[in-house]
Amino acid sequence: MARIYADENFFYATVEALRHLEHDVLTTKDAGNDNQSIPDEEVLAFAVAEERIVVTFNYNHFKRLHRFYPDHFGIIICTEDRDFIALAQRIHEAIDAHSGNLEKLLIRINRPNTGN
Repeated sequence: MARIYADENFFYATVEALRHLEHDVLTTKDAGNDNQSIPDEEVLAFAVAEERIVVTFNYNHFKRLHRFYPDHFGIIICTEDRDFIALAQRIHEAIDAHSGNLEKLLIRINRPNTGN
């Protein structure tokens, strides 16, 4: 089980699927941080303070943050996928591949190419 912080734009259905996979997922709404346009630097700082892995769709900003602030508990950047359960499963597998310890790691989760 991993401790995860889902940023404001992350799919709630994927959050629920991750919870079903027994991950401890805190959303921005759960934390009282929704609808505030909190800068990504503060999102990462909050996740660090809470010792949580950030999951996000915001590739460019969090890739940059990872370079400038490498002391975090993990950042998982995903491509959007409306197959919420499959996305949760790919996140779960990435976490599992690192035995739940993503400290200082940036992980990219890509939507599979369906040939469409």
